[in-house]
Amino acid sequence: MKTPSNDRETLGLGLKPGDPHYRAYVGPPEDYDLIAAMTFSLLTTLGLRQHHSLLDVGCGSLRIGRLLIPYLNRGKYFGIEPAEWLVAEGIKQELGETVVQIKRPRFFFTDSPETVVRAKVSVDFALAQSIFSHCGLDLIRGWLSAVSRSLAEDGVLIATFLPSDEDSQRAGWVYPECVNYRPATLERAAADTNLRFQILDWKHPRQTWALFAAPKFDSSWFENAPLTWNVALERALHQKFNR
Repeated sequence: MKTPSNDRETLGLGLKPGDPHYRAYVGPPEDYDLIAAMTFSLLTTLGLRQHHSLLDVGCGSLRIGRLLIPYLNRGKYFGIEPAEWLVAEGIKQELGETVVQIKRPRFFFTDSPETVVRAKVSVDFALAQSIFSHCGLDLIRGWLSAVSRSLAEDGVLIATFLPSDEDSQRAGWVYPECVNYRPATLERAAADTNLRFQILDWKHPRQTWALFAAPKFDSSWFENAPLTWNVALERALHQKFNR
């Protein structure tokens, strides 16, 4: 079944990543729904529950936030985004003011990693989907440093990147262009901020998922087993009935 032409225009279908449309600006509009579902599923498989707090780095037009904000308890979602118009359009087109009033997400309209530290934000989970794939290593190190100081002892940042045999020499924010890094380079950057780097077996249309875990985050359950909801639920039930 074809999407009506007026719906295609509203959803930005056919536009290029970076075009001035709230869906297209953050990536291929055709994948807007797919990226949201993929990310939400990964977070909940890793243990995200409604009482947890989460920092969404580069939250954009709330592609993923539109699922996370209603799911999390009031005041548990923090989004950081320099383009305020994207968040405004995400609320207007995807989320609605009523949900914002009920759930009370908090937004920081800045590109500075230190903002979350100065605001004394403390979170259990952090997310950087398609952010490190557009960051110079200087900026990645800045985000890892800021997030590591905001994460709970058993917290985790999940992020995507583009792996390569060579490291990009770019600096700062390079969107909509992309940059590549060796996994070993990101592992060293993580270790410098007391985070553990691990590539995740979780499919992405174009990038690779990795976690940057605080010291007490438990990833042992999927080191020798598939990273799936079924395995996660079996583990949770086992822990519940064996306390």
